[in-house]
Amino acid sequence: MRRQPCERPADTSAVFILYGLLAGLIFGALLGGRLEPLAAVRFRLAPLVIAALIVQIALFSPLADALPGDLIRLIYVASTGAVDLVVIANFRVPGFPLIAAGAVANLAAIVANGGAMPASADALATAGMSIGAHTNSVVVDRPALEPLTDIFALPAWVPLANVFSVGDVLIGLGVAVAIVAGMRQRPSPTA
Repeated sequence: MRRQPCERPADTSAVFILYGLLAGLIFGALLGGRLEPLAAVRFRLAPLVIAALIVQIALFSPLADALPGDLIRLIYVASTGAVDLVVIANFRVPGFPLIAAGAVANLAAIVANGGAMPASADALATAGMSIGAHTNSVVVDRPALEPLTDIFALPAWVPLANVFSVGDVLIGLGVAVAIVAGMRQRPSPTA
């Protein structure tokens, strides 16, 4: 049975973060890791990333309907840049170089295309989706930096099917690596 097209794609980075989280937990456990060490992992500028993500949730919801589209795109680029800053500040954490590469690739595609991430019409069809209101995606005939845009798709039958970019894959892989490394950390001796 074919799914009805979804009005809009979800944030593709978020989908790959969820897949990376799940893969990291599974592989971390298979490699003998434990969940407890994850609680000890500390990130620089963590409040900034939380604030930026809350801003993005508000931007792509009915809360932002009164804002002009150009302002929404400007705020989106700024909040994405803030997330990238946090990722770069945590570059020494295992997996974060991959996350940084993916985040920079996505930001480059977004900036090069006027503050929105282009999604391929073919990829949207494969995922059983279409773009509606309250999204950071647009369909563009010839997007700038096309290889970095959402040109790939998870088929409609896959849970959380969506379009995605190379940057999203790198982000998901980086999250998985970070979780596996965190789960395999050994407690440091206390003095």
